[in-house]
Amino acid sequence: MTIIEAIIVGIVQGLTEFIPVSSSAHIVLTQSLLGVKQPGITFEVVVHIGTLFSVFWIFWSDIIKLLKAALHLPRSLTKNETFESLKTKDDRNLIFMLILGTLVTGTIGVLFKDFFVNFYHNNRAIGIALLVTGFILWISQKLNPGYKKEGEIGIIDAIIVGAFQSFAIFPGISRSGSTIAGALLRKMDKETAVRYSFLLSIPAILGATLLEVKEVLETGFDHSLALPYLFGLIFSAISGIIAIKWLVAFLKKGKLHYFSFYCWFIGVLVLLFL
Repeated sequence: MTIIEAIIVGIVQGLTEFIPVSSSAHIVLTQSLLGVKQPGITFEVVVHIGTLFSVFWIFWSDIIKLLKAALHLPRSLTKNETFESLKTKDDRNLIFMLILGTLVTGTIGVLFKDFFVNFYHNNRAIGIALLVTGFILWISQKLNPGYKKEGEIGIIDAIIVGAFQSFAIFPGISRSGSTIAGALLRKMDKETAVRYSFLLSIPAILGATLLEVKEVLETGFDHSLALPYLFGLIFSAISGIIAIKWLVAFLKKGKLHYFSFYCWFIGVLVLLFL
């Protein structure tokens, strides 16, 4: 992999990880269209670290707040407080619901990962999945405006959004699009839906990265590619930050369905020409 190829794939990963158009589909298509060789597991680790950095950069204050709330949980538990009383604070409730959503995503991911991996180089399947992503985004935008804030997210909400996130294992299904759509379906307001989606992405991306790191440690990596890896990391992080900031501002205008047209357009192109 050359430095230019690493930069291109890093930018694509950073942008499409958060913009609801499916990063997995765009990575596969970028490699296919530009003739970029399969980067390998080490490069996947690198760009995932870059996108993880993006979320930490944008939501750092929220993450610190949640960590402080989490540190107070053991003290609350020693006072024999009930589960419902522990959820009275918005931050505490958000922690519980992020944990629950992550457990659902992880469980489904572990059970069906091997099945979904088979479709990663099936362009027809990717094209159909992009059409499905477009449909999900279109339907979610047509729902009545939600009202739930972070303190009102419930167990069923977390389970459903966590399940929606797991759908993104299939190449062509957008993780951010699925989770935001699931949150809107459960009547969260737009701001809460976006924040919950991005915060839920942290354990998902981190978990996937740790599994990939384990594989890298077992198989080793090519030290001669250190410079392309570095450029891939930097550009995935920068493009990820830009994507998150732009998407948050864009969704405040209530235009999630605009991404439907893009997904349908790309999906049709894939089905017709690839």
